[in-house]
Amino acid sequence: MRSDRSQGQITSGIIPGTMAEKTLQFVKSQLPKWRDMPNRPLVTGEEELNGQLCKWLNVAARRENFSMAYFQHEERQGRKHRVDLSALPLEDQVIEGRNYSILDPILVLECKRLPSPTRDREREYVTGNDKRSGGIQRFKLGLHGTKLNYAGIIGYIQADTFDNWFKTINDWISELASSTSEWSQDDRLAELSVDLLNRIASCESIHSRIKAESARVRLAHLWVSL
Repeated sequence: MRSDRSQGQITSGIIPGTMAEKTLQFVKSQLPKWRDMPNRPLVTGEEELNGQLCKWLNVAARRENFSMAYFQHEERQGRKHRVDLSALPLEDQVIEGRNYSILDPILVLECKRLPSPTRDREREYVTGNDKRSGGIQRFKLGLHGTKLNYAGIIGYIQADTFDNWFKTINDWISELASSTSEWSQDDRLAELSVDLLNRIASCESIHSRIKAESARVRLAHLWVSL
């Protein structure tokens, strides 16, 4: 059973069916399987959840013959930042006209808890107190996935509903758009799709970027109810 909600329209981004898109869809398909592992320790911290998920994805890729990529936890992004998860090719190859080695991520994923663990980090899915630590914010600033035009954010939903988080996050973005030139209404999430059976949801957003090799980034938002 699915329900769709729209907020704007996605009109650009990578071509469906490319390697990054297929990898993203694989990750999406694995989120409920990882969550529902009978013997999975029920941790709540982001780092523990990320580590669990990365291990699951690597095992699932071998088990389900997904031979496109392997997954890495804590991928370094420049000298000061790390992104939570990355997908890298299993061999050096040319992908969509660009050379990738086994050390070059084809997809990077930031992961955030919803709600955030403390009130002072309440809006960290979007923006941080230091204006550099928010999930969406780091992609906009080119701190994450600077060479990529497609990336993702995984949301660990630990309270409330998908619909409420969709509205709340868009409200936060609208407030930023009204108070700073660095954000606009175009940054809002669009096209929420909820899979009630598997308790997952997804939507997308597109953002202009600052000081990044790719001038725009399309973000896939994958949410799993924990």
